[in-house]
Amino acid sequence: MRVLAWHVHAAWMTSFVQGPHDYFVPVLPDRGPDGLGRAQTYDWPDSVREVTPEQVRTDEYDVVLLQRPSEVELFERWSGRSVGEHGVPAVYVEHNTPRGDVNDWIHPLAKRSDIPVVHVTEFNRSMWDNGVAPTVVVEHGVPDYGYRYTGELDTLVVSVNEPVRRWRVAGTDLVARIAEQVPVSVYGMKTDELTGRITSGLAGVDNLSQDELHDQMAKHFGYLHPYRWTSLGLSLIEAMTLGLPVLVLAATAAPEAVPAEAGVVSSDVELLGRTALRWLADPDEARETGQRAREHALQHFGLGRFLDDWERLLKEVAR
Repeated sequence: MRVLAWHVHAAWMTSFVQGPHDYFVPVLPDRGPDGLGRAQTYDWPDSVREVTPEQVRTDEYDVVLLQRPSEVELFERWSGRSVGEHGVPAVYVEHNTPRGDVNDWIHPLAKRSDIPVVHVTEFNRSMWDNGVAPTVVVEHGVPDYGYRYTGELDTLVVSVNEPVRRWRVAGTDLVARIAEQVPVSVYGMKTDELTGRITSGLAGVDNLSQDELHDQMAKHFGYLHPYRWTSLGLSLIEAMTLGLPVLVLAATAAPEAVPAEAGVVSSDVELLGRTALRWLADPDEARETGQRAREHALQHFGLGRFLDDWERLLKEVAR
């Protein structure tokens, strides 16, 4: 099957393109948001090929995978064809939770019954008003990156891009509170902006490949997931797969994704901090908790299940 999909979320896309199809990702000279092309810091297979807007106009695709509202118009403008019932079959992946007042949480495709909306969590699906759009949930799936946990560093680790711009959404203010008790390292794009904003117990690290990031994360004794508002966060699942015990704010889909034996999920930030201190004093408990987190992640968020779910859905949409 020939699948056209914009490169929007590199971590999610890394799992998606492990399937058996040919994947085409638009590329523009400036590699801006509408044409990022292949990922530069993730390992994508050769079945992922870059295509220009001119090639999109002449090539044929079995399915178009949409991830942003603007891509409907973008594909039609580039290709001269429509998507949906009277054009190229399409499916829309909704990675994000809605914004604004709760009464305005109407999905951009809520009036279209010909394009399925695929949510990445049940939490996501229940937050959106999906209207007449058919919906399905395909939960995250990640490759097995291997058990890498060493816990040699007496610091927690957080993975978040743009932690200053996304201050409350990503829970960066909560990270600052916990950093007063336990040092925290933050990995991700634009973490350098934390300098001067948070002055104690926190360090930022930017510009790592996915493999380098995983190696570094696994050196910390625990993973902190402070997000207030997102569908779930792939970094949490990846951390569990690596064997880290996790401390998670009880928001988003996290309470359903993390069992009690894998860490602590709570809206009590002080409890998260106290648990971190306990794990520091008892590294055996931290290691055992991380091992159970890994077992759960592999069982519930394995790549095989994710690809099987997508294979069934793509075949159905293409028909």
